[in-house]
Amino acid sequence: MTHCRSWRVFALLLAMALVAAACGGDDDRGQVTTIATTAATQAADTAEPAATEDTDMMEEAGDGTATTDVAGGSMSASGAGAFGLDAVDPLSVSGDIAVAGSSTVFPLAEAMAARFEDEGYSGLITIDSIGSGAGFERFCVAGESDVSNASRPIKDAEVESCQAIGRDPIEFRVGTDALAVTVSPGNTFVADLTIAELAVLFSTATTWQDVRAGFPANPIQRFIPGTDSGTFDYFVEEVFDEDEGPILAAGNTQLSEDDNVLVQGISGDGCDPSNASTTCAVGFFGYAYFSENSDRLSVLDIEGVEPTTESVNANTYPLARPLFMYSTASIIAEKPQVGAFLSFVLQFVNEEISEVGYFPAPDAVLQSAADELHAAL
Repeated sequence: MTHCRSWRVFALLLAMALVAAACGGDDDRGQVTTIATTAATQAADTAEPAATEDTDMMEEAGDGTATTDVAGGSMSASGAGAFGLDAVDPLSVSGDIAVAGSSTVFPLAEAMAARFEDEGYSGLITIDSIGSGAGFERFCVAGESDVSNASRPIKDAEVESCQAIGRDPIEFRVGTDALAVTVSPGNTFVADLTIAELAVLFSTATTWQDVRAGFPANPIQRFIPGTDSGTFDYFVEEVFDEDEGPILAAGNTQLSEDDNVLVQGISGDGCDPSNASTTCAVGFFGYAYFSENSDRLSVLDIEGVEPTTESVNANTYPLARPLFMYSTASIIAEKPQVGAFLSFVLQFVNEEISEVGYFPAPDAVLQSAADELHAAL
C-alpha cells in the first residue's frame, strides 16, 4: 500500500510540474496535515487478496433497524467515479472531520483517511477508537462526531437518540469482517471449536477440559472486547442468543475496548499443555487484529470452517459480519468535506480493505450505500 501511494503522489507531482512548465506559473497547494488518532494500529500487509467471484446473497438481521447482506455479489468495482459517484479531488477538500466508534472499523477508517491525506486533503481527520456503542453515544447523544464507525447495525434506541437531536442516521456498509477467535502459539491442542463449545468456553468453563474431554486441564484466561464494543454485541448475539449474562459472569475474564490490549494478553500467556498449572488464554476480535499479529497468535476454525476470503464470501464462516460507517444528510450539507470523504471511501475502499485485513463488501451493497450518499449530497 505504501508503494502504491508513493507512485500516486509521484504521478501527481509530475503532472503538476508539467502544467507549471507549460503555463509559466507556480502551483502553490495547501499543505497536508497529520491525521490524529487514538490508537496506533497499523494496516496488515499480509492480508489475503480480495475475491472477485459472484456468490449468493445472504441477509442477516442486525439488533435494531438495519438488515444487511453479509456477503455475495461481484467485488470488482472500485476507483474514481465508481458506483455512479462523482470523482473526488482531495486537493480541493478542506475542513475538519470527526470520526469515532468501532475499534474493528478503526484500522479501515485510518487507512482510508491516510489515503485521503496522501492524495491532497488539507483538513484534519480525527479518528477515535472507542467502540461501536460509545461511538453511537457520541454521534447520537452528544452530537460531537460527523461519522460513526460501527461493527454492528445501529439499534432502534440509538436511532431515536439521534432523531431527538435532529439527526437522521444513514448507514453506509463499507466491508465485511470475519470475527477471529484466537489463542497463543503455545496452545497446540485446539484448532477448531463449535458454537456450542464457544458458549461453554466463554461462560461456565474453568479449564479447557471443561470445554472438550480431550483437552488438558489448563485454566482458561479470557480476553474479550468491552460491553461498548460492537464485537461484544455481535459475539453475544451469535453465541449466546443475545443473553450477555453468561459471558459477563465468567471468571478470569479481562474486558477492554482496545483490541491491541486483547492481542497482548492472549499472545503473552505462558500456555504449556504439559504443565496443567499454566494458564492458556483465548479471546476474540476483528480479523484485522489477527492478521496484523499472525506471527504471535493462532486463529481457530469455527464449525470446521477457517476464516478466509472464500469462506466469508460463500457465507460458510459462522462469524462473518458487516462493517459500517454512519452519517446524516444534515451533517453532509453543513460540512461538505464529510460527504467528500464518504464518497472517497466508497469509491476506493475495495482497493484498501484487503491490506487492512478485512474483506470487501459486495458491489450491490456498495452501490446501495452510494445511492444513499448521492441522495444526501
